[in-house]
Amino acid sequence: MADQAELDRMQAAYKAAVEDWIKAIREEEALASVNHSVAEVDRWEGAHFREDELRTAVKAAKKQYEDALREKFFNF
Repeated sequence: MADQAELDRMQAAYKAAVEDWIKAIREEEALASVNHSVAEVDRWEGAHFREDELRTAVKAAKKQYEDALREKFFNF
């Protein structure tokens, strides 16, 4: 079972992952709001892939933290 320090670490990791994801969403949004050249379209597409990767990281961090909380409070 995770102790309080480990739960705090997981919570901080989850929050940091969410902040990174928010930045990636804003970057993708900014690139979607301009007139596009071929290079800009490539950057926009790259921003989308980065956003998707960070979303996956957020989901993994959330699951780890939620699983630890379930174990702490419900022993499963």
